[in-house]
Amino acid sequence: MSIEYNNINLTTEPDINLFIDGRSTPAIAGGYFDRLDPSTDLVASRAACGRREDAEHMASVAAANFHKWSTTDVTERARILRHAKALMPKYRDRFAQLMLKEIGAIHEWVDFNIKVAAEAIEAAVELALRYPFVPSKIDALDSYTVRQPVGVCLAIAPWNAPIVLAMRAVVFPLAFGNCVILKASELSPATHSLIAELLHEAGVPNGVISVMTNAPEHSEEVIASLIANPSVRRVNFTGSTRIGKIIAGLAAQHLKRCLLELGGKSPLIVLKDANLQLAAKEAVYGAFLNQGQICMATDRIIVEQAIADEFIDILKSMMVDLVAGDPRRNGVKLGPVASPSIASRLSALIEDALDKGATLLAGTPRRGQFIDATLLDHITPMMRIYSEECFGPIAGIYRVDSPEEAITVANNCEYGLAASIFTNDLTLAKDMANRIESGMCHINSSTVKDDPAMPFGGLKSSGYGRFGGNACVDEFTEVRWITVAPP
Repeated sequence: MSIEYNNINLTTEPDINLFIDGRSTPAIAGGYFDRLDPSTDLVASRAACGRREDAEHMASVAAANFHKWSTTDVTERARILRHAKALMPKYRDRFAQLMLKEIGAIHEWVDFNIKVAAEAIEAAVELALRYPFVPSKIDALDSYTVRQPVGVCLAIAPWNAPIVLAMRAVVFPLAFGNCVILKASELSPATHSLIAELLHEAGVPNGVISVMTNAPEHSEEVIASLIANPSVRRVNFTGSTRIGKIIAGLAAQHLKRCLLELGGKSPLIVLKDANLQLAAKEAVYGAFLNQGQICMATDRIIVEQAIADEFIDILKSMMVDLVAGDPRRNGVKLGPVASPSIASRLSALIEDALDKGATLLAGTPRRGQFIDATLLDHITPMMRIYSEECFGPIAGIYRVDSPEEAITVANNCEYGLAASIFTNDLTLAKDMANRIESGMCHINSSTVKDDPAMPFGGLKSSGYGRFGGNACVDEFTEVRWITVAPP
């Protein structure tokens, strides 16, 4: 069911406090910061200015509640988390209201977030039930292994897909018996805080889930304090490669393992025998959903020269109504980008490409934080857009002469998150998929694809570690070896 904003009561949410020990708690030093609505520049939410002392208190509360939650039977944890999944429809309108005001989300993106967040809960539960914390088979020497929860996990979630990425960040460690501190994004503090409210109503005990909000100028202080805290044993971060490198460095200083799902510049390859209508449809979806503000977004459209002009004509015909506007207006399919700095950076990327010979096929000059769907042809390595992640409603056309050249162009990039290949030759497609340097590759479908039961993550500068799938088990549990000798 799609959400129409004209059916939602867009009331003002109360000030957002920290969520500690099952209660809404003001920051110790007091104070709130404002998040502005990217469509109107009006205050979207006000959230508590958490600081170092709040982080330390939050970690101590989580550590104190770890034993009780970690020793709760996995079936009981599963029951509680599935109750949270069942509560998602009840929270739908509030999530939609907050995503509209905090990040300018259109209703299709809200639907996507809610659907995949519910799937993430189920995937986490099923994984935990598959790996209960019981000893492995004891051999003749009474030597065995056990798998146990790690302790307190720090989850740092981004603003762009605030429900699904925050839920993913907390529900996998929770399912395995860990306590979790969610460090909310400064751009979506109310949306992230609502996740804790939902989990609390579902029955997650006091102290097991906490939420930290902080003003942008205090992020480094808060994150450094939490990573350094002895009670925090694992870190997962979804966000930019630049910040991911900082997180990884801090974690390394304290010998703490981290899971990093970082930036991307996903290639979508269209070979000359492909279904061009399907490829164009999936390219538009992957490039412009949520204004292109998705880690898996189709950033590079790599097209064989023989069908490039025909494919571009189809692509342009599908982009005519992708004009950015306030999502409150009926029919708007593209909202604002999240901040003025993002809009300025994207505008600079477009201008640089045009100055260096690119052709503008679709798009107009930006209007504040509103940027129409933009398509650029004849991208070359001389342009910034060739190598820099866009993370906005911009896609570039990269013309190639063969599948081999397409692989070379796809791999000529520091990122390696997702990729797509469109062709009727599935044998060739599978061979190409094996050679493309990406954590995920989809044949004849979009680069934007999510299944929380599958291992999700990237290669190269797109990070390391995996959410989902069996690979996720090691991210949030420890394996120990125990022997028993006669007395």
